Amino acid sequence: MSEQQAGGEEAKRLWQPLNSRQRRVFGVLVEKAKTTPDAYPMTLNGIVTGCNQKSNREPLMTLSAEEVEQILDELRGMSAVTEVQGSGRVAKYRHHAYEWLGVDKFEISVMTELLLRGEQTLGDLRARASRMEPIADQGSLKLIVDGLLKKKLMVELTPPGRGQIVSHNLYKEREIGELRTQYAGHVGDRGPDEDRPAAYSPPSAPAPVAPRTSAPAVPAPRGVTADEFAELRVEVAEMQAEISRLRSDLRQLEAKWS
Repeated sequence: MSEQQAGGEEAKRLWQPLNSRQRRVFGVLVEKAKTTPDAYPMTLNGIVTGCNQKSNREPLMTLSAEEVEQILDELRGMSAVTEVQGSGRVAKYRHHAYEWLGVDKFEISVMTELLLRGEQTLGDLRARASRMEPIADQGSLKLIVDGLLKKKLMVELTPPGRGQIVSHNLYKEREIGELRTQYAGHVGDRGPDEDRPAAYSPPSAPAPVAPRTSAPAVPAPRGVTADEFAELRVEVAEMQAEISRLRSDLRQLEAKWS
């Protein structure tokens, strides 16, 4: 590739490295747009709840509304996020991940899991990303991974093979250097999904069940706003869907090894 071509590709690239808190906020916006579209665009309170939830997050964080608002301003300055006017003049936020990263719906699902959880094996990544878009098998994931590697959005931390560990490439320079050092000389092992026959296809993740609008309204507990209560109910529904998916995967594994 000539210097002129490389410079042209760099000029077209919109994304840039993010710190850990920016990655968390950005990842939450993309995740919720896919898993709970009825609650998207998201309010500030909803984003705070999503950033601090205990499931599907590594590491766990405790961000305040003021901190998240500042991070949203930073992401807006990068053209990664936009503020929109919601009902009742409540500010809401939407992501521009597809344009900003230059990805499709499958690639963004994989990137979102990496942004929310960090480095992981390809086996874990496929299972987790499938809650947003179905990825039938490791062969399907490899096509997605190859595309992300070509776009320099993903990095391989260990050699290809069983138990290979990958991550996104949106780290700051110091972070990615420390991560590479951590996995230098790492020998991969057998991942949880990777012994399955190629024809094996686990069931798609059940769609999260949003609160029914037709059901009688449940009053929010004292000290909790209506928006916060609605977001909590959505989070509970997501957790229930995740538990159902894990139970289904466990039954498939038990049937395979019995």
